Amino acid sequence: MEEKLEQKSGALVKIVMVGPESTGKTTLARQLASFYKTEWVPEYMREYLQDKWDRERKTCTPEDMLPIAIGQMKLENDRGSKADKLLFCDTNLLELKVYSEVYYGYCDSLIEKFALQNRYTLYFLTYIDVPWEEDDLRDKPGERLEMFECFRQALVKYKLPYVVLKGDRQERLKQAIAHISSL
Repeated sequence: MEEKLEQKSGALVKIVMVGPESTGKTTLARQLASFYKTEWVPEYMREYLQDKWDRERKTCTPEDMLPIAIGQMKLENDRGSKADKLLFCDTNLLELKVYSEVYYGYCDSLIEKFALQNRYTLYFLTYIDVPWEEDDLRDKPGERLEMFECFRQALVKYKLPYVVLKGDRQERLKQAIAHISSL
């Protein structure tokens, strides 16, 4: 089981987007991959939970978190093997850890272990200054600031290198490119 949560090693610069729902993480990951002509890793949780919703009209439970974590790492490792120097991740296991703790009061010990063990060169923490986009899965439009603080606190607690990105899509892209250029 543990090998399914491990990052494959390599010389890639891995940059991950973290932050509350509906703050532009997917858009930014796509934009950066297009700009740098490399791969990006989508959020597996979205695919998994949308499928569950469509089949059962049920939302996420604590039992879903480990399969989601395994799916996320499979995607990351698969896309990483195709990437050229840079890999942009829409999310990672730290995001799952934070959501698990907020929604369920705890995090599966395997997810926590690999959330802290897997490494990324830089974290882009997306701020809540973009409009909320409703869908089947998003459920806390009034709690984005609180969630932003949960992510910021986790990044600080674990001494992870992060930058807060604010502004519209183009402004965030410019900021991100400037930070990547300085790596």
